[in-house]
Amino acid sequence: MSTSIIVVGANGRMGKTISGLAAEDEQFALAGLVDSKERLAGLAGAACPVSDSLADLLPKAPGAVVIDFTAPAVSLQSARAVAETGNALVIGTTGLTDADKDELRSLAAKAPIFWASNMSIGINVLLKILPQLTKALGEDYDIEMVELHHNRKKDSPSGTALTMGECLAEARGWQLNDVRCSARDGIIGARPKEQIGIQAIRGGDVVGVHTVYFMGPGERIEVTHQAHSRENFARGALRAAAWMAGQKPGKLYGMQDMI
Repeated sequence: MSTSIIVVGANGRMGKTISGLAAEDEQFALAGLVDSKERLAGLAGAACPVSDSLADLLPKAPGAVVIDFTAPAVSLQSARAVAETGNALVIGTTGLTDADKDELRSLAAKAPIFWASNMSIGINVLLKILPQLTKALGEDYDIEMVELHHNRKKDSPSGTALTMGECLAEARGWQLNDVRCSARDGIIGARPKEQIGIQAIRGGDVVGVHTVYFMGPGERIEVTHQAHSRENFARGALRAAAWMAGQKPGKLYGMQDMI
């Protein structure tokens, strides 16, 4: 049985990739495409309903799973909409604040909601491995991270870098907000031991590269993940949508729940 999906931000880069893959896969059926009024013309000729309002489409697609890779404000609107209908929602948007995540957790009591800063299976396996490496190396090793993305990315550091930073900080018994350093300039003194540097580079059409450095006495370990195309994230989102079709409200789900 196929999973019906509605794609929000369907005329964007990720939206086009997700809807294109879904249209080619018999496991999925496109139940609707959503984007702003200004971008609807780019969806002309779609073989499914098109709208600038998710709330208008949802009553016509009971059981459809919504996929949203847009912006925080739009994704929260999607979450509020599914909370009224009970449809499942998969969010891949980054740049969410702590308050945004708290609202998602609250809305997840009314509808099945899934959020991940990165839909890559590889990244989410790293989130399991990095804390183990951190603890095994011990506090003599300084931790730094560099993330590289295309020149159109709006948030910095990336949501993936922050998620990785959180798991590294937790392994040290720290709070990331207390120890994160994302800029160094001038005479700033020696690097504190309780610090995790996360630096951002932007340019070209780079999909995403994240490198974590463990630097200790006489040696350095580098762990790098490179995303070669957006299809990697789109396939993860579709996999999450198929999984979410069978989930109940009650918690904010994530990649670790699925894998």
